[in-house]
Amino acid sequence: MINFSLPASDSFAALEMAARDRILILDGAMGTMIQELNMSEEDFTAGGHIHGPGCRHHASDHPQKGNNDLLVLTQPKAVEDVQFQFARAGADILETNTFSSTTIAQADYGLEGAVHDLNVAGAQVARRAADRAQAEDGRRRFVAGAVGPTNRTASISPDVNDPGYRAVTFDDLRLAYGQQIDGLIEGGSDLILIETIFDTLNAKAAIFAALESFAKVGRRLPIMISGTITDASGRTLSGQTPTAFWHSVRHARPFTVGLNCALGADAMRPHLAELAGVAETRVCAYPNAGLPNAFGQYDEQPEDTAAKVEVFAKEGLVNVVGGCCGTTPEHIRAIADHVAAYAPRKPRMTANV
Repeated sequence: MINFSLPASDSFAALEMAARDRILILDGAMGTMIQELNMSEEDFTAGGHIHGPGCRHHASDHPQKGNNDLLVLTQPKAVEDVQFQFARAGADILETNTFSSTTIAQADYGLEGAVHDLNVAGAQVARRAADRAQAEDGRRRFVAGAVGPTNRTASISPDVNDPGYRAVTFDDLRLAYGQQIDGLIEGGSDLILIETIFDTLNAKAAIFAALESFAKVGRRLPIMISGTITDASGRTLSGQTPTAFWHSVRHARPFTVGLNCALGADAMRPHLAELAGVAETRVCAYPNAGLPNAFGQYDEQPEDTAAKVEVFAKEGLVNVVGGCCGTTPEHIRAIADHVAAYAPRKPRMTANV
């Protein structure tokens, strides 16, 4: 049973106030920025010196290059500097670099034992970037504990010859997400962002885990929920339309519901409009910088992305906007400039209080 009698965290009131005044800005693509740093295996592992916040040593015999979440332990200043760049570009909300910081996702790197430390450190690094930016211009930034979908799905069999098979159960996901969210809260996250949802059953496990974590600490944090429409069908990978997606997660009373990734802003617009038409809370959108080219790179320039996102604001569809794959601080600055003149969408009711 969901316990909404828990007191709301301080960040609830501050976010509510900010969201009434203007369209809030989410940051851009951490992965894109990390790729530009051209780090080596030695950089990712800091020469094998992988230590958590409590000086616990973590070791693995797996290659770590590409395990971007690990950088909050081995290259925290580099991650902080990227987040600070996004904050200076106009971001109100900074995501932690913890998209894959669950035991399920970290199993690919043999670092399941580092998950707690990855999430604590991920939140602490983002908090330092937020505080640096606030000290510079006086505007509060919020840290969103980023919870990714994992690399397994609870609704679809990975074996075409055995459609009833599942590589993960609801309880597997719930426990993994719970460990992640506990760490994100301990590290100082202001809210929890459950993002890039391709399977709503996975998201339900994350929501359940978040509510369990809130009960442990005795307060509710705002929850942002963001699905991903995978193609022109207008459905998630597990087959839901935006309307069905909303009705599947509305019980969580999220601070925002929205869409991210997979599509550029122009292709996302009709699906976002459908979601905004039914959602009884604020709406968030952070599209890719267009679609990737043949080499997997994103060519859409900041002004082009920003002009397309401006349409969301002009049509009254959004309360929070930002960028996903391919978006840099320049994209976020341009988006912030383009939506500044528009009022935020007015939801029919506030579903998160």
